[in-house]
Amino acid sequence: MSNKEASGLQRLKTIVQTKKPTFLISLKERFLKSSWKVKLIVLALMVGLSFGAWKTFGRPNQTEITYETATAEKGTLISSISGSGTITSGNYTNVTTKTSGVVTKVYVTNGDTVTKGQKIAEVELDDYAKERQSGAWVAYLEAKEAHLAAVSGKSEADIAMWQARQAVLDAQDAVDDMNDNDTNPATNEVYTDGERAIIDKTLTQKREAFSVAEAKYQNANADIANASTKVAAALRDYQENSATIAAPAAGEITDLALAEGIIVAASSTTSQTSGATIVSAQTVGKVNDPNGQLIATVNLTEIDIINVKANQKVTLMLDAYEDKTFTGKVMAVNTSGSVSSGVTSYPVTILLDSVSVEIYPNMAVSVDIITDIATDVITVPFSAVQTLGDQSTVQVMRDGELTNVTVEVGISNDSEVVITSGIDEGDEIVVSTTNTTSTGADDESSPFGGSSFGGGGGGSGFSGGPPGGF
Repeated sequence: MSNKEASGLQRLKTIVQTKKPTFLISLKERFLKSSWKVKLIVLALMVGLSFGAWKTFGRPNQTEITYETATAEKGTLISSISGSGTITSGNYTNVTTKTSGVVTKVYVTNGDTVTKGQKIAEVELDDYAKERQSGAWVAYLEAKEAHLAAVSGKSEADIAMWQARQAVLDAQDAVDDMNDNDTNPATNEVYTDGERAIIDKTLTQKREAFSVAEAKYQNANADIANASTKVAAALRDYQENSATIAAPAAGEITDLALAEGIIVAASSTTSQTSGATIVSAQTVGKVNDPNGQLIATVNLTEIDIINVKANQKVTLMLDAYEDKTFTGKVMAVNTSGSVSSGVTSYPVTILLDSVSVEIYPNMAVSVDIITDIATDVITVPFSAVQTLGDQSTVQVMRDGELTNVTVEVGISNDSEVVITSGIDEGDEIVVSTTNTTSTGADDESSPFGGSSFGGGGGGSGFSGGPPGGF
């Protein structure tokens, strides 16, 4: 490269490194040459843009915590278990028939006292009724046969379960002997690792076999219960299709709608799914037993049944009397239970106190079984108690400050819990906490330290004269 070329290259580098962009020089020159009014407007725009950016992006969100509190109060807490079921024995029982034909004889009148099964009337059946009666009898015999098979199946399941239970006991004895002694009595030698593994595995297998046998036994019990229900229903259906109309219960005859010579005819419909004819029973009278026992049956889960005992008080509500509440007590608890679709349920029999309204079998009922009552105790809302492991705590608001307090809890229900120690009556307890997050849009404080840009009462907010140059 010649000296002339090197000199030119060096000059070009100097220009690139030192020369400012032309458009920046132009803007600066124009701004410096402009009037003070133009300079003021430009400066105001710059400040406004900066303030807007701060309003939108510059301030952090603010979180406000709100506490909902309740006062620890002294009172009574009732713990109960809820369930639903049906009335199995009412104080009024309908006299019904599914037969059709001419009434040939009436044996009773209104006001007469009858015993269960006593004849009320005779009917000369028409051909259709005779056919239904024959079919009902066949269905009854089939139901009885199925019941006998279920009973036989239960006996086999019972034997299998006890054999499996004994096998578990024998296997457990073998494990105990192995743990207590180093020598195998069968070989008179020290147990090998393989022998120990086999003995342990045998116990596991026998336990599994017992669980299977126990489940089959429970299913067999359920099969018997279902079969018994079907037998009773088949017998009732046969009786309702019989030429003899009988009293379904003992008591006083009321509302009898039978007389010799009249025609009785039960209504019938055709099933849209199976095409079978469904005959609806016709009510021809009632039997009132004012001294009879009103009984309800409800099914409870295995979680609830362990807390239910005989003679516990019960409150009941019937769909037929939505505005009334009835009372009663637990008569019996069936601890055998039954299994259906893998779910175990336990029937509880409840005796209702005497009532002045008509209650019929199969009416729907909902119950609350009172399992425990605590009086003169401190209670707080259930949501106020936080439990971790064996320790329960509540948050107490004292002088505007929150304090975590360890407490001892007693019985509870769906809404409240008893506190036996840790807090006093009248303490303010935190029930729930709400966090409300707000943006800075509502905060009117200025990023420049004041609510305005300074200045006097009039003018643009800038004090003094026009701004100076750069």
